[in-house]
Amino acid sequence: MFVKVCGLRSADDVRVALEAGADAVGFVLHPASPRYVEPEAARELVALVPEPTLSVVVVAEHTAADAARLTREIGADVLQLHGRYTAQDFAVAAAEPVRLWRATSLADGPDLHVGTYGEEVLLLDSPRAGSGETWDVESLDPRPDGHWLLAGGLTPDNVADAVRRIDPWGVDVSSGVESTRGVKDHARIAAFVAAARSVHTR
Repeated sequence: MFVKVCGLRSADDVRVALEAGADAVGFVLHPASPRYVEPEAARELVALVPEPTLSVVVVAEHTAADAARLTREIGADVLQLHGRYTAQDFAVAAAEPVRLWRATSLADGPDLHVGTYGEEVLLLDSPRAGSGETWDVESLDPRPDGHWLLAGGLTPDNVADAVRRIDPWGVDVSSGVESTRGVKDHARIAAFVAAARSVHTR
């Protein structure tokens, strides 16, 4: 089970996620988010992430070209374009040497085939990204095949059940491991990774 912990803002956040065994850690560069980090801070945090753990830059309003350039300058492995980015946006971003992930919501009526826009991973989130709201994952019919992450409303208490029912390739968490909005709870990060890995589905 691939596990991504997103919205990290401090060196301690990164350390705890790494110690817990996260496969990827995410840094949000969307200024409206309570989890926003400045690009220079993101660069310093990305430098703490050793291989093979992936560092992921998450954007929602940057142009694809700016986002890809910023991801390269920060030194992150992956650019996650979150929201209503088009196939053309992904083609533009692909000009930079960064890996691309596509994050979307069923509310946007997305194509659920992984790789449709050239992305290597598809992330399915709740209608309001980062809100912690759950959504009707049972409505996924058919479900994506391949490398896709389930996100939205996941917590240490419900992630194991979600994995059993939905059988995603991986899971993503942000608000579900916070003590207050935008502030990570380190015990909850460790508990989430352990709970997600407690289910053997693939």
